[in-house]
Amino acid sequence: MTDYLTAVMAMLGPAENRYADPSAWNRLRDELGVELPADYRTLVDAYAPVKLNWHLYLDHPATERWNLVEHLRDTAEAWSDNDWDDLDADDDPRLLFGLTELTFGAEPGLWPITGTDRGETVFLVTGPESPWLLVSRDQEWYRYDMGFAEWLYRYLIGEDMAGPNSSAFYPGPVTFERRPMTAEERPEPWQGPSRGM
Repeated sequence: MTDYLTAVMAMLGPAENRYADPSAWNRLRDELGVELPADYRTLVDAYAPVKLNWHLYLDHPATERWNLVEHLRDTAEAWSDNDWDDLDADDDPRLLFGLTELTFGAEPGLWPITGTDRGETVFLVTGPESPWLLVSRDQEWYRYDMGFAEWLYRYLIGEDMAGPNSSAFYPGPVTFERRPMTAEERPEPWQGPSRGM
């Protein structure tokens, strides 16, 4: 069985852990009432805040800019403001995935843990069968019964991880873009190790 956390970190290269701080994760848990999975926390600590392969964003709970707590709270609030009662059965994630209700940013519920600039939002679903992932793209929903490390690994090798024809594959090393931490800073791109792809 593949250890996806090890596999994806080998693909991304040495962890920087620039903002790794266990107390930041404790504050997130205390403020929001959710314990995010260990594989997700490890990857965020290792590389965030960052944009991967020009599209996928990871925020961090210990930074003032690109703050994960604010992202989770604000994004969950925006999703909560949608009118979910007027959806067709084919578009309603409650009917598609057996959810009794759509609760964003609450336990149990859906937590928007990452997203892309292509309009995809990845939700961690917590509850009795948790955790698993739901991805929203173009008002359609897709379920992935896997942890975040496996999802990210498959995303980076070019699998369709946001529904059919959603691949965002780029051959060669993974490209990183460090998010600017002040208004004066500019994004700093770099590449991970060779992947033989």
